[in-house]
Amino acid sequence: MSQKYNFALVGAAGYIAPRHLRAIKETGNNLVAALDPFDSVGILDSYFPECNFFTESERFDRHLDKLRRKNAGQQVDFVSICSPNYLHDAHIRLALRNEANAICEKPIVLNPWNVDALQEIEKESGKKIFTVLQLRYHPTILALKKKVDEGPADKIYDIDLTYFTSRGKWYYISWKGDIQKSGGVATNIGVHFFDMLTWIFGSIDDLQITHSQPEKVSGYLGLKRAKVRWQLSLDMKDIPAEILQKGQRTFRSIKVEGEEIEFSAGFDNLHTVTYQKILNGEGYGLADARQAIEIVYKIRNFVK
Repeated sequence: MSQKYNFALVGAAGYIAPRHLRAIKETGNNLVAALDPFDSVGILDSYFPECNFFTESERFDRHLDKLRRKNAGQQVDFVSICSPNYLHDAHIRLALRNEANAICEKPIVLNPWNVDALQEIEKESGKKIFTVLQLRYHPTILALKKKVDEGPADKIYDIDLTYFTSRGKWYYISWKGDIQKSGGVATNIGVHFFDMLTWIFGSIDDLQITHSQPEKVSGYLGLKRAKVRWQLSLDMKDIPAEILQKGQRTFRSIKVEGEEIEFSAGFDNLHTVTYQKILNGEGYGLADARQAIEIVYKIRNFVK
C-alpha cells in the first residue's frame, strides 16, 4: 500500500482549488488544513469535511507549526498553493519553513530572480518545490513532442498559437486585473503555453511584441526549433463568431506547419496526473519553470 500524505492548501476559495482538492483525494491522501481570507469554501465538504480551515495566514502558519512539533504522524508533508500569483513566493516559503514540500500553481513566481531565491531556500530546507505544468501531461501535447523529437533534428517548425478566453468586468477589479499582482495577461493566461512550446521546441533566441494592451498581447517568439506567432486575448470581440454561436467563450488553437493541433478536451484529470507524478518522484520543479517565467517577464517589460 502506498504511503498516505498529509496536505495543507492555500487559496481554498479560488477558481483552481477544486482541481487540487480532487487530486489530493484521488491520489489517496488527506487534507488537514486550508487557508483563504474568503470563507466561501463549502467545496471542502465535498472532499475533506474534517479539514481545519483558517482565514488568517498567521493562525494557519501556527497550526502547521504545531502539527510539525507534535511529530506524531500529523505533520504536513505537502502544501498546495492556489493563491494569487504575487503571493506564490511567500506561500512557498511558508511551506518550506514548516518543513513541507510545496506544490504551486503556475506561474510559480512572477520574476526570474524569485526562482533564484527559492532555489537557495530549497537547498537550505532539504524540501522540494514543485509546479503544476499540466500541459506536459496532455496526450495531444505528448504526441506532438514525440513527433518533433523523432523528426529531423534540423527542422524549424512554423507555429501559430491563438488563445482567446473572454472575462467579465469582475476580472479587472480583482487581483487578476492588476499587473503587479497577476503579471498581466501573458503571465496569467499564457505562461503554460510558453512552457509547453519551449519544452517541445527548445530555448528562446528572439522575442518581439507586435501589440500590447492590458487585455490582449501578441508577438513573435523565436525558439531553437520553431518560429512562433502568438496572440492572447481576454476580449470577447476577438473570439470567432462561430465559437460564440455555440455558447463558448474560449477559442484555443495551435497550428503546426498549418495543421491544427486539437487539444480542447483531455484536461479533466491532469491535476491528478500531476500529483501522482510528484508523489512518484517525477514532478517538475523550479528549473523546469524558469524559461517560461523568463519569457513572460520579458513580455511584461518589453522595450523596443
